[in-house]
Amino acid sequence: MLDHFQITISHQLIQWLMGNNVVIISCDAHHLPHGQMLPLHGNAIHSQRIKDQIEASEPLKKQLWKQTIECKIANQAAVLERLGTYASPMYEYFSQVKSGDTSNMEGIAAQHYWKYLIHPDFLRERYGDSPNQFFNFGYSVLRSIVARAIVETGLLPVLGIFHKNKYNAYCLADDLMEPYRPFVDLLVIRWLEKNPEAEELTKEAKAHFLQTATKDVKIDEQVRPLLVAVKSTVSSLYKCYTGEKRQISYPKML
Repeated sequence: MLDHFQITISHQLIQWLMGNNVVIISCDAHHLPHGQMLPLHGNAIHSQRIKDQIEASEPLKKQLWKQTIECKIANQAAVLERLGTYASPMYEYFSQVKSGDTSNMEGIAAQHYWKYLIHPDFLRERYGDSPNQFFNFGYSVLRSIVARAIVETGLLPVLGIFHKNKYNAYCLADDLMEPYRPFVDLLVIRWLEKNPEAEELTKEAKAHFLQTATKDVKIDEQVRPLLVAVKSTVSSLYKCYTGEKRQISYPKML
């Protein structure tokens, strides 16, 4: 994975990598994968992974999305509890999540969550008022972490389990990052507690939110840095595609 503009590799090295069945991935200025080079011969494992991903059934994807939303709501509830705010309705929303989240418990839970996380009049919008800019930056860091893990695993980030948009190359990343968002939210709240008047996304603020990658989470009954946990999540998703597993491995708050 090439993730710096000063990296230069020779054609001879590229040939050697292709000959040894290595996939080369190039990242853009936002650290998101935006291209890859695949060997034309001997890359059967990668092609099989893509085949398994494409052939995943709709009922399976709906169950996986149910698990995703359940975990997101559970982690949101854990954030509210940690902050000492009103969390109990979140568990009721958690219990009502259906296959494919057809009852939109994600949206209903979000209304309660943001009301008690920030204040009753707060609107979580991409281009909204402060502190939206802090959430935006933290989520962009998280999205790049998830997208890179997906490509490293050999899956196509454009094929989501729920999100579908022909103009979005990272639908799967947008799916799998959902249960991880509350970890970013907690980082934002901690920043605002120390800097209650902060509105500018300063160098110090960015450094604080870049801690997202190294925050410890609990996954598969073990404590791992978020960066490592994301790789476990993506790996478990592929095993769900192949039938080896029935549950995606998602993180929990410590």
